[in-house]
Amino acid sequence: MPAASRRRRYPSATTVAEWALLEPLLPVPACQTKTGGHPEKWPRREIVDGIRYIVDNGAK
Repeated sequence: MPAASRRRRYPSATTVAEWALLEPLLPVPACQTKTGGHPEKWPRREIVDGIRYIVDNGAK
């Protein structure tokens, strides 16, 4: 997903280089397996960015 179409960036957001390293480590989405499944509702990169934000800043 191009950076221009993404939401507001935070310092904890993954860079293009970081995402290139992380994406291949994630499991194949269920909708792309032979058993099938629902398409993912949120882009994986946004989920990883959210996790990194919470780890970096904590929860109130």
